[in-house]
Amino acid sequence: MPLTQSLIDELARKAGFTAASIAAIPAPDAPESREERHRFEDWIASGAAGEMEYLKRRNETGDLVRSSVRAAFPWVKSVIVCVANYNTAQPRSIDPAPEGAGWIARYAWSGSACDSESDSGPMRPTDYHKVLLKRLEALNTSLHESLGPYESRCYVDTGPLVERVYARYAGLGWTGKNTCLLNQRLGSWLFLGVILTSLDVPAAEIPALAADRCGSCTRCIDACPTQALTPYQMDATLCISYLTIEKRGEIHADLREGVGRQVFGCDICQDVCPWNRKAPAAADPELTPRPQLINPALDWLATLDESDFGTWFFGSPIKRARFAGFRRNLVIAMGNSGLARFRPTLESWARSADSVLAESAAWAIKKLDRLSEQNNPPNSL
Repeated sequence: MPLTQSLIDELARKAGFTAASIAAIPAPDAPESREERHRFEDWIASGAAGEMEYLKRRNETGDLVRSSVRAAFPWVKSVIVCVANYNTAQPRSIDPAPEGAGWIARYAWSGSACDSESDSGPMRPTDYHKVLLKRLEALNTSLHESLGPYESRCYVDTGPLVERVYARYAGLGWTGKNTCLLNQRLGSWLFLGVILTSLDVPAAEIPALAADRCGSCTRCIDACPTQALTPYQMDATLCISYLTIEKRGEIHADLREGVGRQVFGCDICQDVCPWNRKAPAAADPELTPRPQLINPALDWLATLDESDFGTWFFGSPIKRARFAGFRRNLVIAMGNSGLARFRPTLESWARSADSVLAESAAWAIKKLDRLSEQNNPPNSL
């Protein structure tokens, strides 16, 4: 059976994906290859990757591994890119929320039903990395059965490549000004999984690139509270997702107000994107939102000890923030809330042996005081 885009799409949908396509790897001396390689090298050199050392890894010849998939796997000729829609018919982070609510990024809400029908316990957390990897491996097996032997590797966010670049080559969308992959029909609430292959893509099956439809819109850039975005570029050291997930230790005081109520990740640049207004909601049983994680109460999150944190988030992307980082994020969100009811918790944490938590809590208390003064100015004589 010949390799075709229709075969890829058919088998990917059977494996549980929303859409899929295959992209040929541009030749090393092709303009696309040079542009992407230089873009990534310049981004790393600028310091915009922050503390994410895995992005800075180089091969034995000194090339940044993620600057080109060939830097790690010279045998790769094509990349199969699979898309899973994780959008849900739930509130956005920019919508009105209950008083004292935090925000957890949409992609980390997922869980699957418990074995019992009781509502007393939390749904079992699911991690999209594992969900998608299982589907990729099933798809890869089906393709081997149809096409015969070829070399391959499956990755979900862990491979030596920038997935959205190859999603663009595969015709699945364009790179938006917020640096996310945007699909005209599906929007940007998309998980990406890839299969690196040694398969040649017939010339007739090479997809057309999607047009950039961002136009003159700058809503994502204008909405970013920490000014992490410029058109088609993101400075991770200013990005709320980086600060609340990847950053260890203290978040710089100048950025804390911008973090707002985000306790894990950030959806703002996607929430304001016009292409997400009519994006379809998914109905994926393995990526069902856990109700408790939608606008979660900061009061409740603050009651979780390290054991509770493990119970709720082991097997969830939220675990990546670690318990100490998650509490640091809670403290900042409490300070930004302006709610006096958080003071006792903050005063307790200000005495913590964890110096980062203690310093952040002291900042949050001062922030509550400032907001209280602004909201209740002294009577003028």
